[in-house]
Amino acid sequence: MSDSIPVLIVGAGPVGLTAALALRQAGVDVRVVDAWTRVDRRMRASTFHPPTLDMIESLGLVKKLIARGLLVPRFQMRHHETGDQVTFDLQAISDATSHPYRLQIEQHRYCELALRALSNLGVEVKFNVVVDAIEQHSDGARAIIKGGGGLTADWIIGADGANSAVRRSLGLQYGGKTYTHSSVLVSTTFPFHEVIDDLTDVSYCWSERGPFSLLRLKDFWRASLYPGVEDLNAAADESRVRDWLAYIHPKARGAEILNRYPYRVHERCVETFRSGRVFLAGDAAHLNPPSGGMGMNGGIHDAMNLCDKLLQVLGGADESLLDRYDRQRRTLASQRIIPQASANRERMATMDRRVQLERLARHKAIAADADENREFLLRSSMITVLREAQDIE
Repeated sequence: MSDSIPVLIVGAGPVGLTAALALRQAGVDVRVVDAWTRVDRRMRASTFHPPTLDMIESLGLVKKLIARGLLVPRFQMRHHETGDQVTFDLQAISDATSHPYRLQIEQHRYCELALRALSNLGVEVKFNVVVDAIEQHSDGARAIIKGGGGLTADWIIGADGANSAVRRSLGLQYGGKTYTHSSVLVSTTFPFHEVIDDLTDVSYCWSERGPFSLLRLKDFWRASLYPGVEDLNAAADESRVRDWLAYIHPKARGAEILNRYPYRVHERCVETFRSGRVFLAGDAAHLNPPSGGMGMNGGIHDAMNLCDKLLQVLGGADESLLDRYDRQRRTLASQRIIPQASANRERMATMDRRVQLERLARHKAIAADADENREFLLRSSMITVLREAQDIE
């Protein structure tokens, strides 16, 4: 490795690779390193929202991504025991986006496409490179590498996830909380759409056992379950998972299970997204409940916002422009995205049938009113929050 580069990106997930591609396509030399030995193929995000697709279209990835994924123009909320439901159609906001649908596809497939695109541009992503610390000086920063050596850059972007070594090295506070109870993400080939009447490919469900969601991808379904136990291993126990699947539909008890991934839900946001020559983006900067699919999308929005400003600075604009990245993205993460994702989670969490049906009735009223429906779709698809960001100077 050369020891000097205009921009060093730590983290080869969807956020880091988006930043690398946006910068390299604009002619900026970048280097990407990641502590993993390869692209992380574990169960992670699988929903790309309309404005995210609008953004990455400029990177040349959307057509290939769509060819590998599943387009979902409609999503619903439903009551499991009664079958009552309300469906929202993203075609209602087709004037606000070039992609009025969700795209359901695993995030690692996006990463693999981005890696190929970067390779075609002459960018080699180095895996198995562990950053131990960050040092800064007046005109640059240096990443100290475990095992010896370091990498010097004019600017460093920390997109290295929730356990970010970059963030820890900067000594920044990652305020917020972690829920004690566990959640489980389950992938299965069971055809829920063939056995549950009027089920859309994305469905958020109230039930008397607890909330769950069903998200269809091209070759399988994902079920997000909330088993009500704290221990992660117990939450993902196969018999417990199969009981849950059987509760959703009796025929699903013996279904093929591809993956079981237990996790905890977080609400966290770092105190600043910029520290001198170093920036944080994605999970390194903020974490929110997965309800509504805002985590990966928000991280990609971070990357595109930051790169737009960084390109202007590299082109001669005043460096103070970079502080606007912090003001825009941190404000939106802490005051809009995290609260909205948390509200999504809370809305579904009640076990009281009366409250569940009241909330379902409220969303039916929203869907029936053109103005409220439009506002709800713009907000849930993250278009509203992006518009609000542009108003922050």
